[in-house]
Amino acid sequence: MEFLDKVLDIALDALIDTAKMLPFLFAVYILIEALEHKASDRFSRALRKLGPFGSVGGAILGCVPQCGFSVAVSNLYSGRLVSLGTLIAVYVATSDEAIPILLSNPQSASSVLSLIAAKLVIAVVAGLLIDGVIKLAHRKGNLSEKPYADLCENCGCEEHGILYSAIKHTVQIFLFLLVVSFLLGAGIELLGEERLNRVLMTDSVFQPMIAALIGLIPNCAPSVILTNLYMNGSLSFGSVVAGLSTGAGLGLVVLYRTNKRLRDNIAITAVLYLIGAASGMIINLFM
Repeated sequence: MEFLDKVLDIALDALIDTAKMLPFLFAVYILIEALEHKASDRFSRALRKLGPFGSVGGAILGCVPQCGFSVAVSNLYSGRLVSLGTLIAVYVATSDEAIPILLSNPQSASSVLSLIAAKLVIAVVAGLLIDGVIKLAHRKGNLSEKPYADLCENCGCEEHGILYSAIKHTVQIFLFLLVVSFLLGAGIELLGEERLNRVLMTDSVFQPMIAALIGLIPNCAPSVILTNLYMNGSLSFGSVVAGLSTGAGLGLVVLYRTNKRLRDNIAITAVLYLIGAASGMIINLFM
């Protein structure tokens, strides 16, 4: 009976905490869907026109909190239309669900600008450096090959309106947040905060390495989990930056599916992990 009471208490706390986020999530996703439906094609065309500064544009556009752009750029890279630096810049800058979740929590909303600024700087530096190294090595790389005729399949988003998409996304994330909040609460209750902190290497300079590894999971789940752990105080700022820098949403899944060069895909994944882990460790050293 005592066990059941604990489970009910954890579930009720998770429901209350998540319900508080609901109006904020809906407002944010209305804005996101409006941007994605109305401007995604223009974003892609503008990115292709930036040439050697594509990584700068990619980093800026990647800051828009949605994983759809990382998916689109993965297709463009596979089609030889954007550079490797641009691809990496978009992946690093992408924050998936982190920004809406932080904005939905007034106590953590102040972290949003710092998070965006950190990831933007890392994305621009990494993208320009990668493209610069490729150029110095006299390799034309991805852009030297003939683009594919058809890169992006119609996902069916256009047949639904902005309001429908925003409601659908809000409900999906709300339910997912509810489950994650419950599991985190149960995990903390079962493990205890001290043991959980040991697993996550709290206060360790190596914690960003674990966070960056979690971020590589190709789903919105890592960004939700990492952001919640950060808001709970279990992750440092450098660690959440590390995890969110490697978290490209479904971008990596699309890359592995559309880019037939497996070795290149593995190398891209490794480079993304190294950028995220190293950046997080450096940030923690100075904060």
